[in-house]
Amino acid sequence: MANTPQSKKRARQNERRTAVNKARKSRIRTFLRKVEEAISSGDKSAAATALQSAQPELMRGVSKGILHKNTAARKMSRLSARVKAIA
Repeated sequence: MANTPQSKKRARQNERRTAVNKARKSRIRTFLRKVEEAISSGDKSAAATALQSAQPELMRGVSKGILHKNTAARKMSRLSARVKAIA
């Protein structure tokens, strides 16, 4: 349990930060899920537009420190390869 004023403030800050990060991570997952659903439906144009809208979300996650740069790059690469492979 936090005892000093500084540690109490830190605990409050961590709570707020966690809530913000959780919301951002959830938002990113939602965008990725939309791409996955478009890929599984086989609709190439829908998958491509979903991928284009997911790309800035992933990069925003990187800039906000939620995702590592390489993780986002890997996800983008794999998704774009799957979208490209749709006949």
